[in-house]
Amino acid sequence: MKIRHSTRADLPVIQAVYAHARALMKATGNPNQWKDNRPLTSAIENDIDLHQSYVLEQDGEIVGVFSLIFGADPTYAIIEQGQWKSDLEYGAIHKIASAGKVPGIFDAIVQFCEARAISLRIDTHPDNHIMQHLITSHGFSYCGLIYTDDGTIRLAYQKDLIDPEEDQKNALDHKRHQNPFDSSSNKSFHHSSQI
Repeated sequence: MKIRHSTRADLPVIQAVYAHARALMKATGNPNQWKDNRPLTSAIENDIDLHQSYVLEQDGEIVGVFSLIFGADPTYAIIEQGQWKSDLEYGAIHKIASAGKVPGIFDAIVQFCEARAISLRIDTHPDNHIMQHLITSHGFSYCGLIYTDDGTIRLAYQKDLIDPEEDQKNALDHKRHQNPFDSSSNKSFHHSSQI
């Protein structure tokens, strides 16, 4: 499996993957997270244009999609009934979806993101028990409640990949030096563990 930046040409397949994910959510008791139209096409296009949308490919076929977004996420500015683990510079993982064709999508996404960040944040709907299990089983800690741009509630999680007392700049520079992937390029990440 490999991971690469999404392009506008991928949009029809990406939308099909999201349609599959919406149907699965509804079938597993989570009809309200993405309803019938989320993620919005405009949001997907924006992530593609900003080079923060990625697709996972198996044998040349797109089997998953996600976004990794660095910088302050406005929906994470206020957290209720808890607090973030740290104030480390973080990458937020959003819009995760699988086409349902191969296992191991979430594992590959987390490995990819961990190689590029010193801290990660993620959120999911209270009814999305499948994602809650995946998140906590990959070492994320529950932090509290946040609200999305449409005002709906989400469970928020964070995973620090360095000690918060460590020098953030040096840690990021080290990750970039150790990792040949340039987030502004179209190089691919190959997930080598068993899928």
